[in-house]
Amino acid sequence: MEQYRTRSAQYGPRRDRPRPARQPVPSQAGRGAGGEAVRSARAPAPRRRPAPVRRPAPTPAPVAGRLPNPRLTGLGSGLFCAVVMFLLGALCSALFGASLTAYGVLFLPVCVLTALWVRGGDLMTAPVVVPIAFAVGLLPVADGEGGAGGTLMGMVAALATQAGWLYGGTLIAGLIVIVRRIRLVHRRRTAGARSPV
Repeated sequence: MEQYRTRSAQYGPRRDRPRPARQPVPSQAGRGAGGEAVRSARAPAPRRRPAPVRRPAPTPAPVAGRLPNPRLTGLGSGLFCAVVMFLLGALCSALFGASLTAYGVLFLPVCVLTALWVRGGDLMTAPVVVPIAFAVGLLPVADGEGGAGGTLMGMVAALATQAGWLYGGTLIAGLIVIVRRIRLVHRRRTAGARSPV
């Protein structure tokens, strides 16, 4: 008598019957003392929505009628002053018959602009480049007999006769530079006093 078909239940289910699906068992390391499941340290944190990024306010558009406020380096201020004075000298030579008085009057606003537009680190260059630019601008204005020697003699004579405009423009540039330097030092001191030590 064959008994291999009548197996007892201790040997497990038969192969012809489907096995029940296994339920996952939570690990004991992830449970707290009360049996509650504790989130593992390796489990990823829930995703949070990123905080909205604050964008800086847009810079206001320049108001019409306001003067430009560039910041020139020492070399830039020298080039600006020399080029403008040369062009003004050529203009005076063409329109006013090489009038040195008109040239001297036009020299004063150029000195003011050079002293205002030079940046804070190069303030002391403005009173130096202004007289050089005055001499450069005299090239088209100076009356010369002809040739390099005549032009040089005309420039020397113009510098001697128009020294008042030269000194006045240099003095104006120097005063503006001194005022700007005092304001810059005062601003730095107040900023240093406000910062925590």
